[in-house]
Amino acid sequence: MMLGTDVSSLSTTAATAAAQGLSIVVPVYNEAAGLASLHQRLCDLAKSLDHRYRLRCEVVYVDDGSSDATLVLARGLKADGIDVQVVSLSRNFGKEAALMAGLDHARKGAVLFMDGDGQHPPDLVEKLVGHWIDDGYDVVYTAKAHRDNESLLRRLSVRGFYALINWGARQKIPEDAGDFRLLSPRAAAALRQLPERNRFFKGLASWIGFRQIRVDYEPAAREHGMTTFSAGRLVGLSIEGLTSFSVAPLRVASLLGVLLASFAFLFGLSILWETLIDGKSVPGYPSLIVGLMTIGGVQLIMIGIVGEYIGKILSELKARPIYFVAEHCEKRADARTDSGAEQRTAAE
Repeated sequence: MMLGTDVSSLSTTAATAAAQGLSIVVPVYNEAAGLASLHQRLCDLAKSLDHRYRLRCEVVYVDDGSSDATLVLARGLKADGIDVQVVSLSRNFGKEAALMAGLDHARKGAVLFMDGDGQHPPDLVEKLVGHWIDDGYDVVYTAKAHRDNESLLRRLSVRGFYALINWGARQKIPEDAGDFRLLSPRAAAALRQLPERNRFFKGLASWIGFRQIRVDYEPAAREHGMTTFSAGRLVGLSIEGLTSFSVAPLRVASLLGVLLASFAFLFGLSILWETLIDGKSVPGYPSLIVGLMTIGGVQLIMIGIVGEYIGKILSELKARPIYFVAEHCEKRADARTDSGAEQRTAAE
């Protein structure tokens, strides 16, 4: 019985890249103000890639339950040298689910993920495509060149997160790597094979292996609106990544238990020494209360950590769909016609 998946037939060469094409997956949430500008830049990018590599492109906009006019504007985007798909989810399922929806609907071989807020520069995509086609890399991921413009607390938090998650992970996740990355056809096929519903794309894209290369860049400033990733959502995503790819929290809990047990043992020896050797009576009430509070706190921490993992197991056992598609629109680019053919299907 074969327990793995053979994707060797999907390896890409410069000769086959044009036939396989590139899907650009863009999750959007309340990005109406900058959507038209981003789409025009992607259309220009598609024409440049077609001219340089004969690479046909499509863009898959995944509307993650926007409350503004994002979906209405996305329906009206023109297929100017690039195929356009608009996938509207039934509600806000979160960015990880939106990325998965885009991956599922991608029609081309290679897949590029980028944000819809304009901070991921389309001009950099040609460099990523060059690493894929010319250099033979399967995963081309980007990372922030520096964090000098961020607060000290945020820099320390990010460094601590990657140190913790990589401490308990077999496959290391590159520090500062983002979702802005390109996957070759076989890397995209491998990512589709992973069955878990609690997904952390940064970790999954590293876990699949293959030849990977890092490209440093400086994110552009947001032209419109404000980020929807609050501190609370970032903490939640961090917990999701930790519990999905690392046993570090469990190791921390175990180390706390060992540390507390060692302290209790040494404290017990000191009490025994003072009682038997020195004949001193050790006051019990303060030490008893401190000991009980310490033990109780550590136990609650351990229960909480174990509960996070049990909750993930329960979520996987329920096997609920990651997302529901409420509407799917498609426009095909055709250089010989003024408008592409359009199809609209309702999700079943």
